[in-house]
Amino acid sequence: MRAEPPPLAADPTALSRLLGTTLDALREGAQIRGGPLPAGGPEAVARRVREALGEPLPESGQDPHEALRTLVRVLAEGAADPAHPLCAAHLHTPPLALAVAADLAASALNPSMDSWDQAPAASAIEDRVTAALAAEVFPDATNPDALVTTGGTESNQLALLLARERLGPTVRTVVGANAHHSFQRAAWLLGLPEPVVVPTPRGTLDPAAVHEAMTALTGPALVAATAGTTDEGLIDPIPALADLCDERHADLHVDAAYGGPVLFSRTHRSLLDGLARARTVTVDLHKLGWQPAAAGLLAVRDTADLAVLGHTAAYLNADDDTEAGLPDLLGRSLRTTRRPDVLKTAVTLRALGRTGLGELVDACMDRAQELADLVEKAPGLDLRARPTLTTVLFRPNGPGVTDETVAVIRRTLLAEGRAVLGRAEADGRLWLKATLLNPHATPGDLAQLITLVEGSAHR
Repeated sequence: MRAEPPPLAADPTALSRLLGTTLDALREGAQIRGGPLPAGGPEAVARRVREALGEPLPESGQDPHEALRTLVRVLAEGAADPAHPLCAAHLHTPPLALAVAADLAASALNPSMDSWDQAPAASAIEDRVTAALAAEVFPDATNPDALVTTGGTESNQLALLLARERLGPTVRTVVGANAHHSFQRAAWLLGLPEPVVVPTPRGTLDPAAVHEAMTALTGPALVAATAGTTDEGLIDPIPALADLCDERHADLHVDAAYGGPVLFSRTHRSLLDGLARARTVTVDLHKLGWQPAAAGLLAVRDTADLAVLGHTAAYLNADDDTEAGLPDLLGRSLRTTRRPDVLKTAVTLRALGRTGLGELVDACMDRAQELADLVEKAPGLDLRARPTLTTVLFRPNGPGVTDETVAVIRRTLLAEGRAVLGRAEADGRLWLKATLLNPHATPGDLAQLITLVEGSAHR
């Protein structure tokens, strides 16, 4: 006789019991880890995973609770925990508890956002939320829209695809050396000419240098500006670049994957002046939006630009179904099966509102300024510049300090599991990078980070 099939997520009793096991394992793993990163480096982590996992595909299974407890615990034990205040390397946000809870509901119901009959309510939620976020990016536009993506890479690729369909296959993308690497990959994937890269010695695009680069071009162009660079969190001069694009009859795309949520802040939203003059804008809410990945968007000033993404598959969006009023979802993404990632964002927006999200943005930007203050007061450290968003670059100083010194400090802290700092190159030197995305970080946490770096520098 065959065994009873395991329970489905739709069984709330079974799911709640498994969730209890999961939460206990998360807690146990974090206690074992004891810091922002597991100590010992890659081999130590891999060894613990091998011991816990055993045979990945055994002939016979084991107790589901034990399997869940063992692997969730080893995952948490070996995690780089973005909720730890000393885990400050990357644009890797600690997600809000309510967003994670909403994401659980999305996983349990498992709607597939490729046809209405698989996601009736989810598609309606997505329609309303993307319209609201598009209006936030383009407040004066008549017909803005936004697509849900997996993040900045997919959004930037879609922006280049729309430009290719609008302007032709010879369109040249003009980017700064400060731009995200996804533009080069997108051009390659789409069969477009290699992007024109404009040097950014001061970290941002110089409109005069962009003008000079465009003078040498004979065909259509798309200028890609950045609002929140990966290395330094800087913002290109968007209004001046928009003026230049108007003058040269070029299109403007702004990669605001990092900086876009600053729109929610009443205090700092002026940093994004001119954003609404772009044709397309990338925004990631799994950065300064505290959502579990993935929570990306591509906002467009005119929904008509999205018509080229239209696609028909008879089993998903037959013409007669569409004519009868069933919403057509295939033109909302290049993916077919996709999760209802918009649900967690919808819950967050409803629970916090623009004001609540803006306060979180302000809190993280305040933490960055506080860290910069501490660096400036530390005689053994140099600050690269006052932060624009939440990124702070700094490094030890002194006659014996080299780029190798900086790299070794970072790797030492990683290997010991004491702090997770990034690295960035600027003005010909290597810097430690802290990207502060945890609104719960305290001045004491920041002081501890400084102490760890100073202590490592003097070993």
